[in-house]
Amino acid sequence: MRHVAVIGSGPAGFYTAEAALKAFGGGVCVDLIDRLPVPYGLIRFGVAPDHQSIKAVSKRYEQVALSPHVRFVGNVSVGDDVSIPELQSLYDAVVLATGAPADRPLGIPGDDLPGVVGSAAFVGWYNGHPEFTELNPTLEGPGAVVVGNGNVALDVARILSKTRGEFSGADITAHALEALERSGIVRVTLLGRRGPHQIAMTPKELGELGHLDRAQPHVDPADLPDPGADVLLEPGMRKSVGHLREFAAVPPAGKPVTVEFDFFAMPIAIEGDGRAERVIVERTRLDEELRSVPTGETYVIPASLVVSCIGYKTPPIDGVPYEHGRGRFANSEGRILPGLYCVGWARRGPTGTIGTNRPDGYAIVDLIAADIDGDSGKAGPDGLDALLASRGADVVTFSDWQKIEAAEAARARSGAPREKFVSIEEMIEVAHPPA
Repeated sequence: MRHVAVIGSGPAGFYTAEAALKAFGGGVCVDLIDRLPVPYGLIRFGVAPDHQSIKAVSKRYEQVALSPHVRFVGNVSVGDDVSIPELQSLYDAVVLATGAPADRPLGIPGDDLPGVVGSAAFVGWYNGHPEFTELNPTLEGPGAVVVGNGNVALDVARILSKTRGEFSGADITAHALEALERSGIVRVTLLGRRGPHQIAMTPKELGELGHLDRAQPHVDPADLPDPGADVLLEPGMRKSVGHLREFAAVPPAGKPVTVEFDFFAMPIAIEGDGRAERVIVERTRLDEELRSVPTGETYVIPASLVVSCIGYKTPPIDGVPYEHGRGRFANSEGRILPGLYCVGWARRGPTGTIGTNRPDGYAIVDLIAADIDGDSGKAGPDGLDALLASRGADVVTFSDWQKIEAAEAARARSGAPREKFVSIEEMIEVAHPPA
């Protein structure tokens, strides 16, 4: 029997477990260990609440978790409840699938002012992540700046711009829905250092902006390249730029909220009297290698909320080699140390889609299969259970999670799939009700 511990139960973790089941069949035991009492990671806390079709992939993960050879070991913190060396002593392979949940800082003066938040925190707030429930972002308005030209920036801009009715069918948390309904924001500015041909926005997400009830996207036609240059783009990017051209061509419709695409724009400071009030922006241009170059021309955008969507990093773990410049674990194709691996964003950095993690997980299991030769005799799950019991850990199993899931569905507002519990204490109380 091979014993594999996967740290993290998001997409990368579940695809690794799925791959291990296919590679080893009944000859493997996989423990999916998560510091939270609930599984699915990025699917639950990162995917936008109005994108329920994407969240449906959790049904595939559920089938993996229900295998007799896979366990969900929730509410267990690696580093507090158990260490990496202890796990290595118990399992033939330990796979870090922790994702990249920490925001990269803007690194400009004023980025620590109240009103400035990272996208991990802001997205976590409206998605019910226990760590960000009390974020209380500044929504008084009238202006908000979103820094970034990727899909996360689009998600943030869209969430800020929707009406309450447009969240029908979404699992946005009640506290976020109520706060957004009171929002005074009427102008959302998306800042991008480069131009329309360098965005990382997919057609579907861009197209959604053109169909909002109370908000209209706007692109300055002068920022768009000559239309003939679009033929050099790959098809998906060409469709995305096509949406930008549509936004530039549509006259103002008198909607109360504007989503402004500000290209060739780099924030250089955030200012305000004790809180964010304005963003100082420097105009950029592209050099011959399509890198953004500052021009020296500056201007001001009023904003009481600034959301930074410039990327994420994996938090270090004591004793695990780490690449600080890349914000990921130091590894060679997924191998970190003998018996220690990483997968997904923890391996390659925050790139790719949810589906990208599937081939990544299968590749890591191929490495494990090559490195592990038969039964090592390690204690595996039995050893972990004994260790956690000795330390009084309150472990949440997958059947416990199903109780939480059922309770969230039962308390959902009309039309919504669930109303998430937003504190660990609430989750534990449902999973392990008092006698």
